[in-house]
Amino acid sequence: MDNRKHEHEHGHEHECEPGAVEQGSVWASMLAGLLIGGLAGAVAMLLLAPQSGKRTRAKLRRRSNALRDQAAATMETVEDAVADARDKSQQVTHDAREQAERLEKRGQALFDR
Repeated sequence: MDNRKHEHEHGHEHECEPGAVEQGSVWASMLAGLLIGGLAGAVAMLLLAPQSGKRTRAKLRRRSNALRDQAAATMETVEDAVADARDKSQQVTHDAREQAERLEKRGQALFDR
């Protein structure tokens, strides 16, 4: 199996499942694309709207601030979800490894009889 070792904050090494990190990157990339696309659409809409330049700039500033705040909140949510998924994956891997070791010991005991 192609598990990669990563060092934990406490200096311990652990193995990650091959897709754990990449899946977080996919979600972050997809989210970034959606946010950039939404921002570009909002800017285009505001720039093409028949309003004065001063009103358009003020509206653009308000909208971009709101989108920035929304993007920051969404990124925090995604980061939390990725961290939770990583922690669950590590726990499942740890539990499976422990169970495999117990089964191996039981199997070895059967052969040693």
